[in-house]
Amino acid sequence: MTAGEPAAGKRRRRYEPDRRQRLVEVTLDVIAELGVAGTTHRRVAAAADVPLGSVSYHFASLQDLLVSAFTHLAETAAAAFDAQMAAIRPGVEARERVVEAMLADLADNQRSAVLAYELYAAAARDPRFRVITQRWMDSTRRSLRRHFDAETAEALDALMEGLILHATLSTRPVDPQKIMDAVRRFVPGAYPG
Repeated sequence: MTAGEPAAGKRRRRYEPDRRQRLVEVTLDVIAELGVAGTTHRRVAAAADVPLGSVSYHFASLQDLLVSAFTHLAETAAAAFDAQMAAIRPGVEARERVVEAMLADLADNQRSAVLAYELYAAAARDPRFRVITQRWMDSTRRSLRRHFDAETAEALDALMEGLILHATLSTRPVDPQKIMDAVRRFVPGAYPG
Protein backbone atom coordinates (compact mmCIF):
# COMPACT_ATOMS: atom_id res chain seq x y z
CA MET A 1 0.00 0.00 0.00
CA THR A 2 1.35 3.40 -0.92
CA ALA A 3 0.80 6.65 0.93
CA GLY A 4 -2.65 8.09 0.22
CA GLU A 5 -4.26 4.74 -0.70
CA PRO A 6 -7.04 3.46 1.53
CA ALA A 7 -6.34 0.29 3.52
CA ALA A 8 -7.71 -2.92 2.03
CA GLY A 9 -11.46 -3.20 2.56
CA LYS A 10 -11.90 0.45 3.46
CA ARG A 11 -13.88 2.70 1.21
CA ARG A 12 -12.19 5.90 0.19
CA ARG A 13 -14.00 8.95 1.48
CA ARG A 14 -15.33 11.06 -1.34
CA TYR A 15 -14.95 14.84 -1.00
CA GLU A 16 -18.17 16.41 -2.12
CA PRO A 17 -18.66 20.03 -1.03
CA ASP A 18 -22.15 20.17 -2.58
CA ARG A 19 -23.37 16.90 -1.07
CA ARG A 20 -26.19 18.54 0.87
CA GLN A 21 -27.62 20.05 -2.32
CA ARG A 22 -27.18 16.78 -4.18
CA LEU A 23 -29.09 14.98 -1.43
CA VAL A 24 -31.92 17.50 -1.81
CA GLU A 25 -32.09 16.84 -5.56
CA VAL A 26 -31.88 13.06 -5.13
CA THR A 27 -34.68 13.27 -2.57
CA LEU A 28 -36.91 14.79 -5.25
CA ASP A 29 -36.06 11.84 -7.52
CA VAL A 30 -37.03 9.41 -4.76
CA ILE A 31 -40.27 11.29 -4.07
CA ALA A 32 -41.10 11.32 -7.79
CA GLU A 33 -40.63 7.56 -7.91
CA LEU A 34 -42.00 6.41 -4.54
CA GLY A 35 -43.97 9.33 -3.12
CA VAL A 36 -43.44 11.01 0.23
CA ALA A 37 -44.72 7.88 1.98
CA GLY A 38 -41.98 5.79 0.35
CA THR A 39 -39.15 8.25 1.00
CA THR A 40 -36.73 7.35 3.77
CA HIS A 41 -33.21 8.35 4.76
CA ARG A 42 -32.06 4.90 3.67
CA ARG A 43 -33.62 5.16 0.20
CA VAL A 44 -32.19 8.63 -0.35
CA ALA A 45 -28.74 7.43 0.75
CA ALA A 46 -28.94 4.47 -1.63
CA ALA A 47 -30.10 6.64 -4.53
CA ALA A 48 -27.31 9.15 -3.84
CA ASP A 49 -24.73 6.37 -3.32
CA VAL A 50 -23.64 7.79 0.02
CA PRO A 51 -23.47 6.29 3.51
CA LEU A 52 -26.71 6.49 5.48
CA GLY A 53 -24.95 8.60 8.09
CA SER A 54 -24.26 11.26 5.49
CA VAL A 55 -27.98 11.91 5.06
CA SER A 56 -28.60 12.17 8.79
CA TYR A 57 -25.50 14.36 9.14
CA HIS A 58 -26.94 16.93 6.73
CA PHE A 59 -30.60 16.58 7.79
CA ALA A 60 -31.59 16.07 11.41
CA SER A 61 -34.87 14.39 10.45
CA LEU A 62 -36.73 13.08 7.45
CA GLN A 63 -39.05 16.06 7.84
CA ASP A 64 -36.08 18.44 7.48
CA LEU A 65 -34.99 16.61 4.34
CA LEU A 66 -38.49 16.77 2.83
CA VAL A 67 -38.89 20.47 3.67
CA SER A 68 -35.51 21.22 2.06
CA ALA A 69 -36.37 19.19 -1.05
CA PHE A 70 -39.81 20.76 -1.53
CA THR A 71 -38.42 24.24 -0.86
CA HIS A 72 -35.85 23.64 -3.60
CA LEU A 73 -38.59 22.41 -5.96
CA ALA A 74 -40.78 25.45 -5.33
CA GLU A 75 -37.96 28.00 -5.54
CA THR A 76 -36.57 26.49 -8.75
CA ALA A 77 -39.98 26.35 -10.43
CA ALA A 78 -40.85 29.88 -9.29
CA ALA A 79 -37.56 31.28 -10.61
CA ALA A 80 -38.05 29.57 -13.98
CA PHE A 81 -41.62 30.88 -14.26
CA ASP A 82 -40.52 34.40 -13.28
CA ALA A 83 -37.82 34.31 -15.96
CA GLN A 84 -40.48 33.29 -18.51
CA MET A 85 -42.76 36.14 -17.46
CA ALA A 86 -39.89 38.66 -17.41
CA ALA A 87 -39.02 37.80 -21.02
CA ILE A 88 -42.54 38.58 -22.26
CA ARG A 89 -43.44 41.95 -23.77
CA PRO A 90 -46.43 43.61 -22.11
CA GLY A 91 -49.81 43.48 -23.82
CA VAL A 92 -51.70 40.78 -25.68
CA GLU A 93 -48.49 38.81 -26.15
CA ALA A 94 -48.40 38.26 -22.40
CA ARG A 95 -51.71 36.44 -22.47
CA GLU A 96 -50.61 34.27 -25.37
CA ARG A 97 -47.29 33.48 -23.73
CA VAL A 98 -48.96 32.54 -20.43
CA VAL A 99 -51.03 30.01 -22.34
CA GLU A 100 -47.90 28.76 -24.11
CA ALA A 101 -46.22 28.33 -20.72
CA MET A 102 -49.21 26.33 -19.46
CA LEU A 103 -49.20 24.13 -22.54
CA ALA A 104 -45.46 23.51 -22.19
CA ASP A 105 -45.98 22.45 -18.57
CA LEU A 106 -48.81 20.16 -19.60
CA ALA A 107 -46.86 18.62 -22.46
CA ASP A 108 -43.67 17.47 -20.82
CA ASN A 109 -43.66 17.97 -17.10
CA GLN A 110 -45.18 14.83 -15.59
CA ARG A 111 -42.37 14.57 -13.03
CA SER A 112 -42.84 18.15 -11.84
CA ALA A 113 -46.60 17.66 -11.62
CA VAL A 114 -46.19 14.50 -9.53
CA LEU A 115 -43.77 16.30 -7.21
CA ALA A 116 -46.14 19.25 -6.88
CA TYR A 117 -49.02 16.92 -5.97
CA GLU A 118 -46.86 15.21 -3.37
CA LEU A 119 -46.11 18.64 -1.91
CA TYR A 120 -49.79 19.62 -1.96
CA ALA A 121 -50.78 16.39 -0.16
CA ALA A 122 -48.10 17.01 2.48
CA ALA A 123 -49.23 20.64 2.82
CA ALA A 124 -52.81 19.55 3.42
CA ARG A 125 -51.63 17.87 6.62
CA ASP A 126 -48.59 19.80 7.77
CA PRO A 127 -48.28 23.60 8.09
CA ARG A 128 -44.52 23.49 7.40
CA PHE A 129 -45.28 22.40 3.85
CA ARG A 130 -48.18 24.86 3.56
CA VAL A 131 -45.67 27.68 4.07
CA ILE A 132 -43.77 26.39 1.01
CA THR A 133 -46.89 26.21 -1.15
CA GLN A 134 -47.98 29.69 -0.07
CA ARG A 135 -44.59 31.17 -0.97
CA TRP A 136 -44.76 29.41 -4.34
CA MET A 137 -48.25 30.78 -5.04
CA ASP A 138 -47.19 34.27 -3.96
CA SER A 139 -44.17 34.11 -6.27
CA THR A 140 -46.23 32.89 -9.23
CA ARG A 141 -48.76 35.65 -8.69
CA ARG A 142 -46.01 38.28 -8.45
CA SER A 143 -44.64 37.03 -11.75
CA LEU A 144 -48.08 37.18 -13.36
CA ARG A 145 -48.59 40.71 -12.01
CA ARG A 146 -45.87 41.82 -14.41
CA HIS A 147 -48.64 41.60 -17.01
CA PHE A 148 -51.97 41.38 -15.18
CA ASP A 149 -53.73 43.08 -12.27
CA ALA A 150 -53.62 41.28 -8.90
CA GLU A 151 -57.12 39.78 -9.18
CA THR A 152 -56.48 38.41 -12.67
CA ALA A 153 -53.06 37.08 -11.62
CA GLU A 154 -54.65 35.16 -8.76
CA ALA A 155 -57.36 33.73 -11.03
CA LEU A 156 -54.82 32.74 -13.71
CA ASP A 157 -52.64 31.04 -11.09
CA ALA A 158 -55.61 28.98 -9.93
CA LEU A 159 -56.61 28.24 -13.52
CA MET A 160 -53.10 27.08 -14.40
CA GLU A 161 -52.92 24.80 -11.35
CA GLY A 162 -56.32 23.31 -12.07
CA LEU A 163 -55.63 22.76 -15.76
CA ILE A 164 -52.28 21.14 -15.03
CA LEU A 165 -53.91 18.91 -12.40
CA HIS A 166 -56.66 17.84 -14.78
CA ALA A 167 -54.30 17.27 -17.68
CA THR A 168 -51.88 15.24 -15.59
CA LEU A 169 -54.57 12.99 -14.16
CA SER A 170 -56.72 12.67 -17.27
CA THR A 171 -56.53 9.76 -19.67
CA ARG A 172 -57.45 12.13 -22.53
CA PRO A 173 -55.02 14.41 -24.34
CA VAL A 174 -55.01 18.13 -23.56
CA ASP A 175 -57.01 20.31 -25.93
CA PRO A 176 -55.00 23.55 -26.34
CA GLN A 177 -58.07 25.35 -27.70
CA LYS A 178 -59.97 24.72 -24.45
CA ILE A 179 -57.11 26.28 -22.50
CA MET A 180 -57.06 29.28 -24.82
CA ASP A 181 -60.83 29.64 -24.45
CA ALA A 182 -60.56 29.49 -20.65
CA VAL A 183 -57.91 32.21 -20.60
CA ARG A 184 -59.98 34.31 -23.01
CA ARG A 185 -62.90 34.14 -20.57
CA PHE A 186 -60.66 35.17 -17.68
CA VAL A 187 -58.80 37.85 -19.59
CA PRO A 188 -60.91 39.52 -22.28
CA GLY A 189 -58.90 40.42 -25.35
CA ALA A 190 -56.40 37.62 -24.83
CA TYR A 191 -57.14 36.29 -28.29
CA PRO A 192 -58.93 37.84 -31.21
CA GLY A 193 -62.35 36.42 -32.03
